[in-house]
Amino acid sequence: MIKVLFVCLGNICRSPTAHGVFEQVAAEQIKNQLLVVDSCGTAAWHIDNPPDNRSTLAAKTRGFELSHLRARQLSDRDFYDFDYILAMDKANLKDIQAVAPNDTRAHISLFLDFSDIPRDEVPDPYYGGDQGFEQVLDLVESASHGLLAHMLTRNVLS
Repeated sequence: MIKVLFVCLGNICRSPTAHGVFEQVAAEQIKNQLLVVDSCGTAAWHIDNPPDNRSTLAAKTRGFELSHLRARQLSDRDFYDFDYILAMDKANLKDIQAVAPNDTRAHISLFLDFSDIPRDEVPDPYYGGDQGFEQVLDLVESASHGLLAHMLTRNVLS
């Protein structure tokens, strides 16, 4: 069983989008239950809240469901429970690395390291318009396919 955790700041836009998209992409390509997918934020502002309505709507128009997700904050236990901890941007990656215990075995990196789109970060769409949420979906879909290919190529899921 491989466990993947997506992390952004508040866990209401980018990381739940990555959570929902990757979960569905993986379910469509892998028929057995070899993956556990979750998301969280480095900040505690939105604990127990659903994803932002704009994220949910944009995802739904592409066939992804986010409404069942609820925000939570990154915990110490996550560093031992997850195999991949993937940040949406450099600031959150830095925050994750700052609290990561030395003995964690999790792969900690930027999520877009797995994308073929030449960008480092998934931009935060919260203060922008609808196009920002579409851009997040474009980036997240690309990285989701790349992450799954990475796992399959390295026999991580066998």
